[in-house]
Amino acid sequence: MEAKENSKRARVMSVVNQKGGVGKTTTTVNLAACLGALGKKVLLIDLDPQGNTTSGFGVNKKGLDRSVYDLLIGEGDAREILRREVCKNCDLIPSNIELAGAEIELVEMENRVKRLKQGFIAIRDEYDYVLIDCPPSLGLLTLNALTASDSVLVPIQCEYYALEGLSQLIATVRQVKRLYNPDLELEGVLLTMYDGRLNLTLQVTGEVKKFFPGQVFKAVIPRNVRLSEAPSFGKPVLYYDPSSKGTASYKELAQELIDRHAEKAMEKDKR
Repeated sequence: MEAKENSKRARVMSVVNQKGGVGKTTTTVNLAACLGALGKKVLLIDLDPQGNTTSGFGVNKKGLDRSVYDLLIGEGDAREILRREVCKNCDLIPSNIELAGAEIELVEMENRVKRLKQGFIAIRDEYDYVLIDCPPSLGLLTLNALTASDSVLVPIQCEYYALEGLSQLIATVRQVKRLYNPDLELEGVLLTMYDGRLNLTLQVTGEVKKFFPGQVFKAVIPRNVRLSEAPSFGKPVLYYDPSSKGTASYKELAQELIDRHAEKAMEKDKR
């Protein structure tokens, strides 16, 4: 039993899209909460200087003594920085505006795209999942996230220009895969702000499925007032309104991920 525990390897996923307002933070916060509720141990890393994942769990980002910034510049231990049990089975490495200066400092640092990976590697496998909320850009912070990850989860809003910039994102992922992280793969594409009654939603869904054949999650995230309200109360929607459509959708996504990874593990064991 002990050997099995020691061999556990966390699945590290970056939630990425250089467009803002597509649901990156909403997805990171709520997917983590739902994975935790399903019994999975989750580490969240807030890698966005806006710190919205941090405040989304009710943590005061202005009152932080230590943050992911300290982890990146090598002045903090991950265990000292993280906030334990921000919700059931979820720990958080928080962020605040101090992180905005990290991109400039990282330029001069050795192993500048591997700083995040080196910073949390000691605690990585205490978890089933590590979710990294990335900033809406493809700079050094996002490169650090991609270098540290097994896979990339891309939220795409069902609105005009949904596919705008995605070619650049995929090119960046391929470059990171080639230069720094050969095992990096696309976890999947998540449709957000989904309204099946609208022709535009159906049109965008069709375009996304053409662009990412076989890689779009079955779960979709609807436009939902409760999802929008929950962050102002410092709670994932699961704990703000357990019966909302937003909660049901993120539960579905969490279960889809768990099932998919279980199937992959079984296939790997058969080889």
